[in-house]
Amino acid sequence: MTGAGEVQTTRGAVDAGELGTTLIHEHLFVQHPELQLNFPHPEWDEAAAVERAVDGLRRLWDLGVRTVVDLTVLGLGRDVARVARVAERSAVRIVVSTGYYTADVLPAYFHTHGPGLLVDGPDPLTEFFVRDLTEGVAGTGIRAGMLKVVTDRPGLTADVQRVLTAAAEAHLHTGVPITTHTHAASRNGLDQLRFLTGRGVAPERVIVGHSGDSEDLDYLRALMDTGATIGMDRFGMEHVLPDERRVAVVLDLLRLGYADRMVLSHDAAFFSQVTPPSWRAVHAPNWHMENIPRRIVPRLVAGGATEADLHQLLVANPARLLAPAKES
Repeated sequence: MTGAGEVQTTRGAVDAGELGTTLIHEHLFVQHPELQLNFPHPEWDEAAAVERAVDGLRRLWDLGVRTVVDLTVLGLGRDVARVARVAERSAVRIVVSTGYYTADVLPAYFHTHGPGLLVDGPDPLTEFFVRDLTEGVAGTGIRAGMLKVVTDRPGLTADVQRVLTAAAEAHLHTGVPITTHTHAASRNGLDQLRFLTGRGVAPERVIVGHSGDSEDLDYLRALMDTGATIGMDRFGMEHVLPDERRVAVVLDLLRLGYADRMVLSHDAAFFSQVTPPSWRAVHAPNWHMENIPRRIVPRLVAGGATEADLHQLLVANPARLLAPAKES
């Protein structure tokens, strides 16, 4: 069991109260290693990407950001050793994650390994997640501080349910929180919460991610009224929803008294093979980790958000969520 109140970072455990301003849903590098091996992306240069990340984190520090949660898990090209090389040159703390990113099916390995399958035994997903959380990721000794799961348009497919079940078991074993990717238009954050709470996860330990893609206040309030926190975590993804409208939703929910149930972030990356830098420069120029301190915070303040609101959204809520729950 992780020590209560201690959050795992690339530099070891820190007290949750020391995290400061936190971007709780970001990525350093998003890749597809098999694709990269066989069909290298012309914009990927590892040395240059590492330098870009180091420079970006330096600017974030100057803007007051103290912690970034990297939600790059299996399925998104996680390489914690590379992240550690960036983190050791940065004052910004990095929290890495475990989980599996699939919206529909898992790789064939998981169809032959597990209870009652060809290679019978415990579910390797649960074993992998718990090992990442308690021993460290891929021999780095760096322990994950967050669990990440996904539902998207396909909904709760059999393999998605398997990932969520493994995450619930790992959460109950370690107390580490669960954050999610959702398809807000389908309102499937509610399905996630029903599934996870049905397996013993307290809603207060769940962040329903990408809720900021929705302007449906009834849906967002229904999520928060369970006790869950919603991720208003795609600022800069204006090809999905303009920031002006994302800000308006946050302000509406602040006025309704939900400051303690929201977190802010970008779901940005210093390099993503899915949406590479050249595409982002043209289609989503504000989709980067400096957007909240540079553009969004001033807009929130202009709309009536107080310093107390901002502290709650960017400091207090992430600290509360990232601190592992005590084992019951």
